[in-house]
Amino acid sequence: MPARRFMQLDVFSDRPMLGNPLAVVIDAQDIDDAAMQSFARWTNLSETTFLLPPTTPEADYRVRIFTPRQELPFAGHPSVGSAYAAIEAGLVDTGKSSLVQECAAGLLPVRVEGHGRARRIHVQAPPARILEIADDLRERLAAALPARLERDEVRLVDNGPHWLVCDLHEAHEVRTLQPDLAAVAALCGHHAAVGVSVFGRETDGTAAMAVRAFCPADGIPEDPVTGSANAAIMAWLAARGDTGYGLHYRASQGREVGRDGIVDVARDAYSGAITIGGACALTVRGELNLTPTVLGKMPTR
Repeated sequence: MPARRFMQLDVFSDRPMLGNPLAVVIDAQDIDDAAMQSFARWTNLSETTFLLPPTTPEADYRVRIFTPRQELPFAGHPSVGSAYAAIEAGLVDTGKSSLVQECAAGLLPVRVEGHGRARRIHVQAPPARILEIADDLRERLAAALPARLERDEVRLVDNGPHWLVCDLHEAHEVRTLQPDLAAVAALCGHHAAVGVSVFGRETDGTAAMAVRAFCPADGIPEDPVTGSANAAIMAWLAARGDTGYGLHYRASQGREVGRDGIVDVARDAYSGAITIGGACALTVRGELNLTPTVLGKMPTR
């Protein structure tokens, strides 16, 4: 069997090892579900994606997104990185500025700006549902972080993955947080959330917002830079009529785990559509000499 093309990117950074790593298998059309999950478990990255031919003429490519433990209908940094990889691999025409990604969450518009290292990818997130949570969950979440959380400072946001989103108001509160990850994992597992995201206003001039995302139930104690969580935050800001950050801002994420990611977050004033975007650094380009049979026989935990 011919080797498969493979890339590993750093997403939301134009420099290697400062963004969120993403493994991308380019030629994945004959790999089955179990094999994809096994390989994602083996990479042990927050997400691994598999690029496939689209099933509809409206799409330019199709992507499937896996954490080490489950498939996701949508995730931000895998979508940004997969679009970048699709361009680098020649799956879409070079120079095309508007793409359509097919994923389990549907057909999502992708905007491409620039070329090479200056290329920036912006992906439209699925529409979000904003849900209030019960007081007992809020109190348990406050104890797990730990942080003081009033009723209007926590929501469950569903934009494909489910996020428990907490407004801590100030970047200092975000950056000094030391959560009880076992307690966070238990809460996320019980409430089918992929993780807990916290945010607050940044004042150091590098970005408007500081963000962190904890996903211990999925085997990722702290995700370095998280597109879907940033989209979820913007969706909640819009739903509550919070205009303090404006229709476009930059979020800083990852410093607490040795990274320095920047996410461009925007909301269309007319349609309300939310996009997340940023740079990518192509860090590894190579081949995988693994057959579907070998992948499928990987042991499970």
